[in-house]
Amino acid sequence: MSREESVIYLTFDDGPVPGVTDFVLDQLAKRGMLATFFMVGDNVGKSPQLAAEVFEAGHAIGNHTYHHVDGFRTPDKKYFEEIQLCQDEISSVTGISPSLFRPPYGKITRKQLEEVKQHYKIVMWDVITGDYDPDQSFHKCLTKTKEHTKKGSVILFHDQQKTEKVIKAVLPDFLEYIQDQGFETGKL
Repeated sequence: MSREESVIYLTFDDGPVPGVTDFVLDQLAKRGMLATFFMVGDNVGKSPQLAAEVFEAGHAIGNHTYHHVDGFRTPDKKYFEEIQLCQDEISSVTGISPSLFRPPYGKITRKQLEEVKQHYKIVMWDVITGDYDPDQSFHKCLTKTKEHTKKGSVILFHDQQKTEKVIKAVLPDFLEYIQDQGFETGKL
């Protein structure tokens, strides 16, 4: 994204997950911040009300496949079916049809990429928090995320069960940091 303005883009992958996504929503709302949530269709089906809350709070929603599949290990036909299933689930719950797509694990073959980009804006990231890494301390997660955040950064967090402790420990401090630095948050 543009490095000209003091705007960063918070993204959250893999939700919605009760106990995590609602925590993220609360933290963002307290500070009047916006984010983009790349949702897994299966999780939308399990927690439709939470998915609807994300949309109703004014955040952007993107497609992250139905079962969080790895493009390198998934045949093309199945990969495209996963995207469509996720799209249908999100649409049935929120009434919107996302135009954004993020490949799970950041893995997508060239053929998949060529097909997907005809229908979606593919969004990657430039700052990965590592919130999913059990060997990384909360302090290291926060420190390195702050260190790499600059104008236009697309920051990758996860609102899923295995990141719950890290998100709850790191996100409030990170959000305070970006406010103190004068950053605004934007939707993709």
